[in-house]
Amino acid sequence: MPWTYTIISVLAVSCVSMAGILTLSFTLEKIRNLLFLLVSFAAGALLGDAFLHLLPEIIEKTGGLDKKYSLYILGGIALFFIVEKVIHWRHCHEPATENHIHPFAITNLVGDAVHNFIDG
Repeated sequence: MPWTYTIISVLAVSCVSMAGILTLSFTLEKIRNLLFLLVSFAAGALLGDAFLHLLPEIIEKTGGLDKKYSLYILGGIALFFIVEKVIHWRHCHEPATENHIHPFAITNLVGDAVHNFIDG
């Protein structure tokens, strides 16, 4: 019986992750209209996970929210805000050339490196 639940859950997660393939059938105008909503949803999901799941777990395990954890959280938000401003990441519709570089890849690499360092 556990194998059945495992296979069903893997199939469900795979179907959810394949939802991005649906965007190939959308027109460019429809994608532009949905992009703002999807980015907002993603940001809200990340913030909700951090503040509704992770922080209560810290409070439960430590008996209260120590000031150092609050400083770590604020420091992390401030650090990545500064990183974003330093590399000047912004949404741009111009194609990338030697004179016009899109630093999104740098943002992605920095975020992935920090995540791998912290989480493994």
